[in-house]
Amino acid sequence: MSKHKNCLSLLSGTILCSIIPTQAHSKPQPNIILINIDDLGWADLSYNGSKYYETPNIDNLHKLGVSFQVAYAAAANSAPSRASMLSGLYAPRHGVYTVNPATRGDAKDRNLIPAKNNKHLPDSIVTLPMVLQKAGYNTCNVGKWHVGKDPLKQGMNTNIAGNSAGHPKSYFSPYKNPNLTDGPAGECLTTRLGYEAANYIDTVSSNRPFFLYYAPYAVHTPLQAKDSLVAKYKRKQATPEHNNPSYAAMIENVDAAIGGIIKAATNRDNFENTVVVLTSDNGGVFDISKQTPLRAGKGSFYEGGIREPLIIYQKNVFQGGVEYRTPVSQLDLFPTFIELANIDYEGMLDGISLVKLLENGRDKALANRALYWHFPAYLEGGNEQTKDPIFRSRPVSVITHKGWKLIENYEDGTLELYHLTEDTSELSDIAQENPKKTAQLYKMLVEWKKLTRAALPTRM
Repeated sequence: MSKHKNCLSLLSGTILCSIIPTQAHSKPQPNIILINIDDLGWADLSYNGSKYYETPNIDNLHKLGVSFQVAYAAAANSAPSRASMLSGLYAPRHGVYTVNPATRGDAKDRNLIPAKNNKHLPDSIVTLPMVLQKAGYNTCNVGKWHVGKDPLKQGMNTNIAGNSAGHPKSYFSPYKNPNLTDGPAGECLTTRLGYEAANYIDTVSSNRPFFLYYAPYAVHTPLQAKDSLVAKYKRKQATPEHNNPSYAAMIENVDAAIGGIIKAATNRDNFENTVVVLTSDNGGVFDISKQTPLRAGKGSFYEGGIREPLIIYQKNVFQGGVEYRTPVSQLDLFPTFIELANIDYEGMLDGISLVKLLENGRDKALANRALYWHFPAYLEGGNEQTKDPIFRSRPVSVITHKGWKLIENYEDGTLELYHLTEDTSELSDIAQENPKKTAQLYKMLVEWKKLTRAALPTRM
């Protein structure tokens, strides 16, 4: 397959690309299964060291596929994370900064007026499913959508259970979900959605490739799980970090559903032409599951809130059982998929295709670029590992570059600097000891905000 990349180098490794094929397809476009688990933390998996949670199917996918140990979501909570992954754009370009409203928490504790926040992706934003659909893919959403009211208007041919809701009203039928027919009383939503996804794979036509976006509402609250599984984890030895039987049961249940989906995919002809990707939208909820050695959790821009599991598997195509520590982002999935599908797309993308890294084991563009976050809003629910006990995050902007991380705090103008390669837990703020590095990263961050026209919070 011959193609060239139309790339514009912007700032410190940030590259915007359009992937333009120059010849007809030399191989069929792959089926794509994108699994995006809700609120599953980086440390909530057996393969990442959990001694309490059981994830045999995900662990097996890790063993067979390529895993990225420094993979990031583009935001620390659901709506902006999903909006960025499905659009391939940083938050300032689409304006979804947080789950509405931006004025979370008690007004007396806020010192700034948050920037305007879009609840959903604007109609002008092109989504990954739209591009795949236009290229001939049969597209299907199963589960949580949260970036608009109707997935069918944002690129999906089929929608099962997806709408604007950020969490289910119940994990047991009746679900009170307008986009999902209730099952028998007591049927489990996680099991049902796993079945729906597997059934889609079993029955979708092989005349054209398919894109399945499987986004279970699990393991988001409310914590509701099958009694038998909860009882199992009540009997199991817990750890200081992981000790909630209901949450553990929910993780096992979603892992079982993923096992069924993978089995359905392997039963199709030419499974080698199917790419499976597994990730999560943000870190685990700190009060439910600690992300040790990572700091804090969902809603925070410390590593526990934004570093996610990421596995990519394609049988007999990408080398299995390898781990890369090159920092990557879920923004990279959009350009990766369209390169694998050899799709002519000339729109703006903020990520870089992972195909070169997957094929060659290295990619200088990925290794040298910076990654950015912008959160001009408030998110209540702080804890002992966040900057203060009131908010998980106050308005911040963040940059990581070659192992360094800088956090700009808008309320007090302070800068935090961490050397992630030596201090993964972000225990030591070394901004004062490294004024040159602090100034360098801050300059890059300011330039990026200007380039993306990032909306800023204002003084009251």
